[in-house]
Amino acid sequence: MVNMNSAEFTYLLQYPANIDALKTQQLSEVINEFPYFQSARAIQLKGLNKTNNFKYNQTLKQTAAYTIDRKVLFDFITSPIFITKVNKEVELLEEIEVIDAEAIKTLHKKINESLPNKIEENKPDTIKEQKIVKDEEKTTDILELGKPIQFISSDPHSFNEWMQLIAQNPISRKGSSTQKIEEIEEKFNLINKFIESNPKIKPIDKNVINLDVIMEGSTENESLMTETLAKVYLEQKKYENAIKAYRILILKYPEKSGFFADRIKAIKNVQKNKS
Repeated sequence: MVNMNSAEFTYLLQYPANIDALKTQQLSEVINEFPYFQSARAIQLKGLNKTNNFKYNQTLKQTAAYTIDRKVLFDFITSPIFITKVNKEVELLEEIEVIDAEAIKTLHKKINESLPNKIEENKPDTIKEQKIVKDEEKTTDILELGKPIQFISSDPHSFNEWMQLIAQNPISRKGSSTQKIEEIEEKFNLINKFIESNPKIKPIDKNVINLDVIMEGSTENESLMTETLAKVYLEQKKYENAIKAYRILILKYPEKSGFFADRIKAIKNVQKNKS
């Protein structure tokens, strides 16, 4: 593969919408050599998004790690120059060739005569396997797994959620028995110190109005819930969170309840296949 030269890169800086799959791959090579080249990473994101590449979501995290100000990155991926895609050519109805109905009927008859009892010859196991594959493909299509998450400028919360690490580092439990004893003694010392201070709990003022904190938190979560955030949970494989998200969206947008219900059903199918 021919490496990208400075003239080609300058052209992409001026016209990022013209990036294609080849140029995106060439940018990957540039980034491998110059990992802190932020403008190259930004244009690469544009190319991955434009080509609907499954690597986009994870590459976005990597780009954020090399970006000094994530707000600048967020503004870029939600800008019109980033999300605008070239419209696909639509085939005109006048150009579609019309086939006579009698010709279709004759062709259908010939196909049936040339393939007798083919369905009956399939073994039950084969049919079952084919059904599983079709169900998985259908689930993937419904949930649009792996497709680039389309963030919008009014929803920075979803962007911040995606930037969080999926997996936490495991707690190291290695250490000598002496260290463990010292840790236990330190904890007891803290407890004893707390008791010695003789803390007193003030009685509750009956005139103070108690607020339902749970309801407040729930309302806030519902106000932050968007389709993008539900998609983030899904891509992070936080399936229970994604299901809760779509249930909240059903209440917020009842006109799309059927769409969200299909997604909940598809997520449960994914959970079932993973178990």
